[in-house]
Amino acid sequence: MVESLKRHGRLTQIELAGSTGLSPATVSNIVKELTASGILHTSFTSRSGRRATLVSLARQVGLVAGVHFSTRQLRIAIADATRTIVSETSIPLAPGHRHDAELDRLSILLGDMMESLGGSLGDLLAVGIGLPAPIDPRTGKISTPGLLPGWEGVDVAESLGARIERPAFVDSEANLGGLAEAREGSGRTASSSVFIRVGHTISAGLIVGGDLFRSVSGKTGQIGHMTIDENGPICRCGNRGCLETYASGPALLALFPESEGMQRLGDLLTAADDGVGSALRVIADAGRHIGIAAASLCNLFDPELIVVGGEIAQAGEILMAPMRHALERSALAATGGLPEIVGASFGEWAETRGAIAMALDHVTVDADVIAFTA
Repeated sequence: MVESLKRHGRLTQIELAGSTGLSPATVSNIVKELTASGILHTSFTSRSGRRATLVSLARQVGLVAGVHFSTRQLRIAIADATRTIVSETSIPLAPGHRHDAELDRLSILLGDMMESLGGSLGDLLAVGIGLPAPIDPRTGKISTPGLLPGWEGVDVAESLGARIERPAFVDSEANLGGLAEAREGSGRTASSSVFIRVGHTISAGLIVGGDLFRSVSGKTGQIGHMTIDENGPICRCGNRGCLETYASGPALLALFPESEGMQRLGDLLTAADDGVGSALRVIADAGRHIGIAAASLCNLFDPELIVVGGEIAQAGEILMAPMRHALERSALAATGGLPEIVGASFGEWAETRGAIAMALDHVTVDADVIAFTA
């Protein structure tokens, strides 16, 4: 029962009975016992016009932190066991940032945030970390050279854990964005889904039955390195004509002359929102390219839903409408129709919330003890 609540955040007693296979009477008795012991918290809600008991983990069970190092931004959120955010912050990152300096800074920030909550780093149960690169689950290190210089060859979770003396866990930003959307966002009711993150880089997280699908070396979902044109530009991965060379943030900004002032993705998004034709066209073309890549992914994986997140996803239908059109033209037809394409529920904080979910997955909550799972 506790595992179901860690996974979904809050459930009614009837939903708990369905997820655990226990009878409603048994669930009611267990809820009463764990509420009395301080592990669970109950409140009342209305479902389908009827009063229902809503059950969640008690806040005093402990705090976890979610961390997202994107290409240009660091986001940190601290949450309780109900996934309620109690503190959050974000700071810019310099191009070419390195793991040692940034993990030192993260350690200080986590300490300051916990102190502001009246606690210390020792009160954190676990920390989840998202990186803009695929992570080999066997080693905890970046699995593909060249994708994140300055972070390669390092077990980031182990390195941060040594600094703060707390358990830490790491995964790719796309995987964590997908996890957040599957657990508590747009993909919660889908049997399978894909989270496509479109920003300075492009990648995807694949979800089956609410859990991440991880490959042997962690490279699943790297659609940013699908070949769009084998004679195209050289990609940072060393290949030619990858999707990122046509639809990532740097590729889009490079299409504009310096005189137009398109220095950041925020400039591009603002221009598109203002109806600037060149900005609209560039984002729409990116959507078309991503839709073609998504069609190949759908032919292989056949998801029920596609969720689009990342910085460029803030363009909304300017990006997603061409994606749908390209998907309809390029994906194999199916009797049940093609996957729906929707925007991420949590915007740019999806990956951080996924890091929180990952941290909670590694915390074992018991009526008498709180432990950690490897």
